Amino acid sequence: MAPGNWCQRVDYLTMSTLYITRKKDMQQETKEIPVLRLLPKEDRRLSQGHVWVYSNEVDTAVTPLQGFTAGQVAHLYSHSEKFLGLVMLNPQALICARLISRHPEARWGQALIKTHLEKALHLRERFYSRPYYRLCYGDSDALPGLVIDRFAGVLVLQISTVGMEQVRSWIVQALVELLQPEGILLKNDALSRAQEGLPSYVEVAYGTVPPTLMVEVSGGVCLSLDAFAGQKTGWFYDHTSSRQWLAPLTRNRRVLDVFSYVGAWSLQAAVEGASNVVAVDSSAPALALLRDNAVRLGVQERVQTLEGDAFALLAQLREERQGFDVVILDPPALIKRRKDHRNGLTAYRRLNELAMRLLPPQGGLLMSCSCSMHLETNELLDILRASARHLDRNIQLMYQGHQGPDHPVLPAVPETAYLRALAVWVDKTV
Repeated sequence: MAPGNWCQRVDYLTMSTLYITRKKDMQQETKEIPVLRLLPKEDRRLSQGHVWVYSNEVDTAVTPLQGFTAGQVAHLYSHSEKFLGLVMLNPQALICARLISRHPEARWGQALIKTHLEKALHLRERFYSRPYYRLCYGDSDALPGLVIDRFAGVLVLQISTVGMEQVRSWIVQALVELLQPEGILLKNDALSRAQEGLPSYVEVAYGTVPPTLMVEVSGGVCLSLDAFAGQKTGWFYDHTSSRQWLAPLTRNRRVLDVFSYVGAWSLQAAVEGASNVVAVDSSAPALALLRDNAVRLGVQERVQTLEGDAFALLAQLREERQGFDVVILDPPALIKRRKDHRNGLTAYRRLNELAMRLLPPQGGLLMSCSCSMHLETNELLDILRASARHLDRNIQLMYQGHQGPDHPVLPAVPETAYLRALAVWVDKTV
């Protein structure tokens, strides 16, 4: 479906579809649920609050994984016959089962999906006064493989597991009943879908979705985004709190925003009164949208964009003897897999050193971020410390941020806490 078109589909609301959906739901709830059993002592993580089952934890002699199909649900039991919960399966994956309920009477169907979504919505409405947030955050909301971002009347969904793909009509119908949205977009083009054997597509599942959406970032300041062709859902809600903390500190300062995307950091700084903003990104369409937003906000005279490789452009700015009072580094995940850890640390170290070289000797602020699940906060802080000492600079930690309450963290599942934002004051050694 072309991103530039207004698209409208209402097939999910026809009486025949409603009948078929509810009939399937009832059939799912009434048929016998298979059982998955764990090896001895492999229930400890689940009992402590984790929600994943690894394939090497399953008693395959009793419940062989090849007896299940991707997307199937099962009752999970410990080796000692203790009920652990209802799980969604993918027998070919390392994480072969994910918890969707701990209640012994729970049945997988549209009713359970709606219950989980109602709970997620209630939680967001407690923390957000305006309808701009991540409505569903996968495992943290007991809907593994489902992400939903809300842009007022439009919902953008990303599905990354077979199980959720199979019940997408249930998800859409539950959302229609809960929120009566103007439109629902399925933005299912992430590369991770290929690992689950899922096709890549972008389509409107319900109502009308315009070619560009608006997101309110703070105090009535709105930016436009491209949900059809943009990254992820077209926006990144996870750094909302950190952006709001930083923006007032950029007033009358020169700001460099590296990996700017459509300008979430840099345009908030410009609106707040930054004297000059330079946004760096490798995506021409993202920078074009950033410039359009700058014009609409009336800050275009103070906003400049640079397209290209961030590392090369940082080095170029240093050669040109340009300096900034505030530098923001918000790169994509530089450590995507655990085996990339060493090379990723090197990349983060190089990136932060280049950024520190652009801050004035008398002192400047560096906001260094990471969305790499495999990079711990103390590792990022140590990178900042080592980078500063290599340049004979001092640093002081001024702020430590993480994802907002619309990305809730499960304490027993460290993988749900993936975001880091560290603001350090960098100045010359005296």
